[in-house]
Order: sequence, then C-alpha cells, then structure tokens
Amino acid sequence: MKFNRFEEIDVWKSSRILVKEIYLITGEKAFQKDFNLVDQIRRCAVSVPSNIAEGYERKSNAEFVRYLYIAKGSAGELRTQLYLARDLDYINEVKFDELLKKCERNF
Repeated sequence: MKFNRFEEIDVWKSSRILVKEIYLITGEKAFQKDFNLVDQIRRCAVSVPSNIAEGYERKSNAEFVRYLYIAKGSAGELRTQLYLARDLDYINEVKFDELLKKCERNF
C-alpha cells in the first residue's frame, strides 16, 4: 500500500487517538500521586505515533520498517505501564481491558 503522508496510515491514526485517551486517564485523580508513572506512560504512548511518523519521513522502506518495530516496542512498553496502573488500582478492570485491546490491535 502506498501512502503520500504518514497521516494516512491507519495505525498512526489509531495510536494518536490512544495517546489522547492515555492523557485523559492519567490526568484523573487516581494518578495524581504518581508523577513518575504518569510521565512514563505518557512518553511511551507518544512514542508510538511519533516513531511511525519519523520512520515514514525517512523515505526508506528499511528505515520505515525499523521505526515500525520501535513503535511496536513502545506499544509493548505501554501495555506494561497499563498493567502497573491496574495493579496499583489507578484504573479499573474495564478501562484496563479497553486500553490494552487498543494497544494490541494497533500491532
């Protein structure tokens, strides 16, 4: 499939929406006391669409694939952060399952 811009890539679009959801959930009261986890979960979420865009803009198939793997790694890191947030009761089981599925569906 040929893309003219990274903004046309479905996984970039869905990961961008996921970033917004992560920012909203980590802005809730339960997370307020854990600045480090909030920072980490937000950074790995932002890393997913950012790496997709960066890889695309390198204009090399090999580089694009390389950055897709980096984005996939960040999605794995995000899933781990979600497990921690669930373990610490910062998010409930329903929200956890919803966010985890979105992370997995992207990749």
